[in-house]
Amino acid sequence: METLKSYNPATGKVVGEVPVTPASDIPAVVARARAAQSAWEALGLEGRVELIRKSKEIFAERAEAHGELMTKEMGKPLNEAIGEATSLANIDHELDEIATALQPDVVEDEHLRSIVYHDALGVVGAITPWNFPMSMPAWMVLPALAAGNTVVLKPSEETPLCGQAYADVLNEVLPEDVLIVVHGADDQGKAIVQSDVDMIAFTGSREVGKHIMREASGTLKHVVLELGGKDPMIVLEDADVVKAAKFAALNSFRNAGQVCISTERIFVLDSIADDFESALTDFASEMTQGDGMENPDVGPMVNASQRDHVLAQVDAAVKAGATVLLGGEGHRDNFIVPTVLAGITEAMDIASTETFGPVACVTRVTSADEAIDRANDTHFGLGAVVFGQDEANTAAVARRLTAGMIGVNSAPGGAVGTPWVGARQSGFGFHKSPDGHKQFTQTRVLTTRA
Repeated sequence: METLKSYNPATGKVVGEVPVTPASDIPAVVARARAAQSAWEALGLEGRVELIRKSKEIFAERAEAHGELMTKEMGKPLNEAIGEATSLANIDHELDEIATALQPDVVEDEHLRSIVYHDALGVVGAITPWNFPMSMPAWMVLPALAAGNTVVLKPSEETPLCGQAYADVLNEVLPEDVLIVVHGADDQGKAIVQSDVDMIAFTGSREVGKHIMREASGTLKHVVLELGGKDPMIVLEDADVVKAAKFAALNSFRNAGQVCISTERIFVLDSIADDFESALTDFASEMTQGDGMENPDVGPMVNASQRDHVLAQVDAAVKAGATVLLGGEGHRDNFIVPTVLAGITEAMDIASTETFGPVACVTRVTSADEAIDRANDTHFGLGAVVFGQDEANTAAVARRLTAGMIGVNSAPGGAVGTPWVGARQSGFGFHKSPDGHKQFTQTRVLTTRA
């Protein structure tokens, strides 16, 4: 039997392995999930939610072990990994929100009474990423299951052990075949998309997302796609430079920059650029790097391919005239030294193509209008950030950005209960929030005369 080995990116050692699911077996896997779906849906919304809720204590008991596995398999610092694992147990609000969102709605007029139901679609194929290898599956699997769908889950081939560990907990409380895991890489992902599933939920690259949309169009499958970003940060003239620089360092280098809402493009007004660059360099230079098990600030890249992509972008930018303010050398194995570049121009690949690595890129601008134009000059539109002390003006600048989520003096992610949503080519559909949960359902309207 073919197996998929998982390697620790910090040490190169094998963490474990899982059996690869032959792509030819995927139709049979989907058929099993479909056979289990009607009985699962028949439990009713409240019954399904309460059954899923039983996983809470198991996730809590295994949080530390799951965190250690996450660090060993993809490299993020242990504290961050345990935090991600711990969040899996905090499902009460999420399940309550889903249960409320999927309740039938009654709409009446003078002649008719309609009930709007949010029913299961059938079988959902969930294809999940490696950078948040347990929380991202939860974003897809929980609302899909609660809505009455069964799920075929394919974790990233970079983090199969984490995906399996997540599913194993749920499968301790779920009926058989309600959640089935398949392992593999591109062939397995393509087989799921081409199979008889009713929906594809995917987080990953824009190019793969486009492929999924093309394939899904043949049978008009439902799709929810989160496709990354090239997130801008604007630092206005009246910004608190120290706070802005500290945020830029943390958000550019967290998880070694392997975060979809990492700050990848920083536009700073000329008048404060010297101070900002100095402060950013100071914060970045104090960040520690090493094996995630040692709890550094910055761990390794997930693999050599991702490392090579980032270094190629940095090298090309430097050759094209970018200035290295910090880092740029001393890299080893899968570790890239946190790097700060200045003098980034639109002609450089690093200005437009997603980097997904520990690189902060600074561009000086002459006005807020120029910053907005440059920030919006992208195919992407996931997150964005604006720093400034005049609240009204800063918010006005933020409203002119084309991203789906914009933070004002803060990260772009919204309050609990808000959507995780991208604009432009950063997404199709969205996760989280009552409206996000409903995307895993089929709306049906039953009407009688009043």
